[in-house]
Amino acid sequence: MVRGGIRGGRPMRGPIRSPFKKTFVPRHPFDLTLAEVLFPKVSPAVDDAALTAALLKRNQDLSPTPPEQTSVGNLVSKVQSVLDNLVVAPGDFNTCQLEEVRQVGSFKKGTMLTGHNVADVVVILKTLPTKEACDALAKKVEADLKNAMKTEVLTKADQITTVTSDRGFEISNSQAKVRILITTLPQNMRKLEADIHLDSKIMQAHLAAIRHTRWFEENAHHSSIKVLIRILKDLTKRFEAFAPLSPWMLDLMAHLTIMNNPSRQALPINLAFRRVFQLLSAGLFLPGSAGITDPCEPGHNRVHTAMTLEQQDACCSTAQTLLRVLAHGGYKHILGMEGSIDIVRQMSVWNGVVVSPLEPVYEKPTDKKDEEGVEDMESVENDNVMEDDEQGE
Repeated sequence: MVRGGIRGGRPMRGPIRSPFKKTFVPRHPFDLTLAEVLFPKVSPAVDDAALTAALLKRNQDLSPTPPEQTSVGNLVSKVQSVLDNLVVAPGDFNTCQLEEVRQVGSFKKGTMLTGHNVADVVVILKTLPTKEACDALAKKVEADLKNAMKTEVLTKADQITTVTSDRGFEISNSQAKVRILITTLPQNMRKLEADIHLDSKIMQAHLAAIRHTRWFEENAHHSSIKVLIRILKDLTKRFEAFAPLSPWMLDLMAHLTIMNNPSRQALPINLAFRRVFQLLSAGLFLPGSAGITDPCEPGHNRVHTAMTLEQQDACCSTAQTLLRVLAHGGYKHILGMEGSIDIVRQMSVWNGVVVSPLEPVYEKPTDKKDEEGVEDMESVENDNVMEDDEQGE
């Protein structure tokens, strides 16, 4: 008797190889909000009035003051007016041609933090974005801006300064700053040369910022989403493990936690705040997770793959520690309203319950064979999920 099966009437020896390629299937982490029907509560809901009040108070502290809003708004309107004039009537300025001017970023979205009086404006050029063209445009905008402000009574604080960078240039006074982000038409991207033009990846990121802002205005205009984004931005500044989370990731996270629920109605801010830590703790931003698909990019691009494996592990473990602190009433320490100890690095006690920081789980491969295994796993994942390594804003 011959081992193996029969193919075409002849004995077939050896293992049967599957003709199908190994596929990567991302999984959604457990979400208590979506599964609430299957897990009914056995005790009355916790009174979160104090947490809600603390979140609103923290949002108020993080929101820019009226003078800050006014100073940024005034500078933005003046710069926008100068740029719009260059679009419709460039005159004798022919170093580059402007196609469109769009406001992007936190000022446009209404999620700006106090003390960060910066607005972003993307300028799309018809011509190729050379470094010389960027410098010439900066000088032209500064000259036109000063000419337009001749009739105003200016103080020393209102004096305009211009600084160029690899992204474009910045126009600022002592109270506000406007960043002019240069990009070009999509069909020009293939023509860019590294030693002559601005970086193509930066140009693509600026085009992506326009798509992000447009999506945000259409889908994330609810006031609770903006409140949660401010709070999450503050968390990324105070907790090192959350620092790799980009503004675009935070926008999508806030929208997901507030709007993605069975009722399709906005969740209260206290429930959404808890849900952020629940999802991150369950592995929303870990390898193998479906994560959050970028709605502004083709394919199934998951935004968290822009983070390294170490960063994903640190983000998850920190969220797990903070979720335990939050469960025992330590929300003021998480929000930075009180407390001086580092609760993600030091042991803390809450009503007799000890919360110890978690240790990292991911270990960087030291053996070449292990590294090849990790690379193979990542290649299988990337081949099936399409390429999604670019970070948004």
